[in-house]
Amino acid sequence: MRLTLRHLRGHAVARSLFPPTTLERAIERLGFVQADPIRAPARAQDLTLRHRVRGYRAGDLDRRYAELDVEEDHFVNYGFLPRRHLALMLPRTPPRAWDRTTQRRAALILAFVRERGEVHPREVDARFEHGTVRNYWGGTSSATTHLLEAMHYRGLLRVVRREAGVRVYASRDEPPRAERADAEDGTTPRRRAAALLELALAKYAPLTRRGLAFLARRLRIAAPQLVNEVPGWLERARVDLPHATVDGVDWYWPEGEDPARDSRQAGAAPEQVRLLAPFDPVVWDRGRFELLWGWAYRFEAYTPVPKRKLGYYALPLLWRSDVIGWGNLAVKGGSLEADVGFVAGRPPAGRAFRREMDAEIERLRAFLGARG
Repeated sequence: MRLTLRHLRGHAVARSLFPPTTLERAIERLGFVQADPIRAPARAQDLTLRHRVRGYRAGDLDRRYAELDVEEDHFVNYGFLPRRHLALMLPRTPPRAWDRTTQRRAALILAFVRERGEVHPREVDARFEHGTVRNYWGGTSSATTHLLEAMHYRGLLRVVRREAGVRVYASRDEPPRAERADAEDGTTPRRRAAALLELALAKYAPLTRRGLAFLARRLRIAAPQLVNEVPGWLERARVDLPHATVDGVDWYWPEGEDPARDSRQAGAAPEQVRLLAPFDPVVWDRGRFELLWGWAYRFEAYTPVPKRKLGYYALPLLWRSDVIGWGNLAVKGGSLEADVGFVAGRPPAGRAFRREMDAEIERLRAFLGARG
């Protein structure tokens, strides 16, 4: 059967929105869950997991983090991933080395963390008072907090839990067991890079040629020391990976998958409405989004208010296997308020959509612990 965009849409939705399972198994199957601190109405990681974990409630990942074989760390973005994947990335070697002053400060902080066991950034700031630095968003941050984050990125520290949303750190004196085993097995940089890139592909497939190259470039976040392996992997992937050309665009997916076959086996898309996180794997690739659904979704939380078209934290609205609109949700006075927009200017006709839209709002109320 000739592959079509309809097959690719169905495949993209069905392979990512698998039947709900346990929290740890969902993270294992996803491979990575992107995090975001904005709560509108909940953080991105919670909004992503609620579709894939049975009975999930906002904040469950934070509450259960310490008991899971999961790490809060960097991959193609910042988020949560199975601990064993750290073996492929640590220790990281950023392109810019620390100067002597920063090395000395990091050594003092590391000794302090080892002495205390676990530290909150305010404890480190109170002990060392390194001043402030300009952060990514143009504001200022505590220099010690900034250095703690840099030490975490390099693999010197790990996040053990959060207190009121703030990371609490401990030292990472020993590499993950899997990392030691890999070192003993002589795993090469090429194999590590390939494993990381295949993990990313499995998370975000099917991908266009451009999307595949963009995702591969994100390896500079996961493991900057492996970036020289990317061109060779891309060259081999474009030949070896299953792929097809649809409407003049090349598409790629992991070995063992077949969008046309899998779409047929999945049958008709379930009549269900889902409001997705802005960084959900179904909608993460904005270029793919426009090809599959024919309109431009934009994340506008950092867009000036007069220029917003969808809203501060618009959640893409999936109906069956089509993204047909968006919703802006907020909890005010303990009650959930929803403002929904549609690409066509109006909702789909019929009772089925209205029934399922109501059901999704009820699921969100339970997830947030909000009133009707």
